[in-house]
Amino acid sequence: MARIAFIGLGNMGVPMAANLVKAGHEVTGFDLSAAACAQAGARGISVMENAASAVEDAQMVITMLPSGKHVLGALTGEGGLFAQAGTGTLFIDCSTIDVASSRAFHEAAQKAGHASLDAPVSGGVGGAEAGSLTFMVGGADATFAAAHAVLDVMGGKVVHCGGDGAGQAAKICNNMILGISMIAVSEAFVLGEKLGLSHEALFDVASTSSGQCWSLTSYCPVPGPVPASPANRGYVPGFAAALMLKDLRLSQAAAQGAGASTALGEAATALYTRFAEEGHEGKDFSGIIEWIRAGREQG
Repeated sequence: MARIAFIGLGNMGVPMAANLVKAGHEVTGFDLSAAACAQAGARGISVMENAASAVEDAQMVITMLPSGKHVLGALTGEGGLFAQAGTGTLFIDCSTIDVASSRAFHEAAQKAGHASLDAPVSGGVGGAEAGSLTFMVGGADATFAAAHAVLDVMGGKVVHCGGDGAGQAAKICNNMILGISMIAVSEAFVLGEKLGLSHEALFDVASTSSGQCWSLTSYCPVPGPVPASPANRGYVPGFAAALMLKDLRLSQAAAQGAGASTALGEAATALYTRFAEEGHEGKDFSGIIEWIRAGREQG
């Protein structure tokens, strides 16, 4: 069993770290939020008074932080965790951040004498609780092999996407698909309503024919057809609209930097921007169907 430090004990980090504890790993953790630390402590994680204490003697350090600037701020520099950890520590960044910051993370880790992986996740809080997340991993083959067993505890699928930053690239592309497809599914249900179709009839047809996609079959934005979807509990998130917007903005920054044309990604970003600006950033991202139904998409 490994000694693992977990930095960033939010809605995703706590259940991920708790699953490591259940598997028998020795897990220390830290978060700036006292409430998050209290939740983590209640689930068997040894919460430390600061991040430096958490990484002391750790063989692996997992970070789950809001943005690239937070990751680089916590890890790099004279007082950063790269300097605090023992030489050869394996750092796994599970945050969703921009590709450039991810590659800077790898470069800084290697200069400090550490191994590194970028390993963003898909699956939301439910997947974190169930240990069924998908990990999209970037980094060296040998480093991936060394981390696979630990990632497998937290995930149902662990995919090595390529070299440094490849995990972040895969996550950004995947979530651009997700944002676009949720808008398409929502528009189809609203159109179906106006044409007199029941939700169940449209679901039964589209879920078994050419309209099939994850946004429909696993996360249907109307109540009824998929009992586990947030539509059945007032769009309390799973995956908040603010997080979808963050990922869409990352996709558009990456597209601009790479010279790629993503017209639908750009349109989805614009719609989720307006959805969030009108006060819905805390709703599940599938709640955009209510906004579309109200005609706000055209407003």
